[in-house]
Amino acid sequence: MTSDPPTETAPPASGNLPEPIVVRRGRFSPRQRQRFTRLIQYAVFVVIVGLVAVTADWNRLAESFFNTEVIGELFPEILRIALINTIVYTLLAFAFGLVVGLILALMRLSSIGPYRWFATAYIELFRGLPALLVLLAVAYGFPLAFPNLYIPGGGYGEIALGLGLTAAAYMAETIRAGIQAVPRGQMEAARTLGMSHTRAMISIILPQAFRVVIPPLTNEIILLTKDTSLVYILGLSLTERELTSFGRDAMTQYVSLTPLVMAGLLYLVITVPLSQLVRHLEVRTARKVGSVQH
Repeated sequence: MTSDPPTETAPPASGNLPEPIVVRRGRFSPRQRQRFTRLIQYAVFVVIVGLVAVTADWNRLAESFFNTEVIGELFPEILRIALINTIVYTLLAFAFGLVVGLILALMRLSSIGPYRWFATAYIELFRGLPALLVLLAVAYGFPLAFPNLYIPGGGYGEIALGLGLTAAAYMAETIRAGIQAVPRGQMEAARTLGMSHTRAMISIILPQAFRVVIPPLTNEIILLTKDTSLVYILGLSLTERELTSFGRDAMTQYVSLTPLVMAGLLYLVITVPLSQLVRHLEVRTARKVGSVQH
């Protein structure tokens, strides 16, 4: 029994080609759906803003939050006393925290066990405690525990110590990370040239480490500026008040929220430029790291 030879089928004529199968997954393309979703979000935002604009009592808001008569009464004391004290407290606490943080970072990296243990315990302790609790301990606990201990600067010294103790723990970890980010070959090259470990750390390692940690340290200044609002709990004198305590006292005096608004705006005068500086330094550092890698 013989099988028939296979027959070849001619391809269909060009005019009789089958129509392509179109799979319709939706009425809109992904780009159209994205535009539609964005339009809905804009519409919801406009509706919310419109409702707030319609329902708010703008005259009462202006009287409570932006009373021009109260603003005139606040100046120039809010600048001469509150703003200056806020800046002074921030700088003093930052200087104290930077020095202690640098020492703690070096102790954390030390080959001597007790140094590492002390630095680790300090960092974990003060990173876990609220800054307000540390301030209260410094203001009321230190005089009882160390009656013969004199803190220079009076209230300024107590505030710098209270805020600086907490800030030092965070700065220590930042500086330690910066030191470890420096290639180990830098230390080996310095020791090959005859430098001692201490001299190489001061002259070679730390300058490169601080170039890396400047942005996060600048961010620490912003955090310290906001933490100065906690010192009102210490019962400062009139000449030692910072922005928050000044605004709170003035709010009680004028029965208006305008002093708090002005205090908040002055905080922003300090923190917003610092935030822009942090972004600039981060971009600059990233560019330098990228150029070195390439």
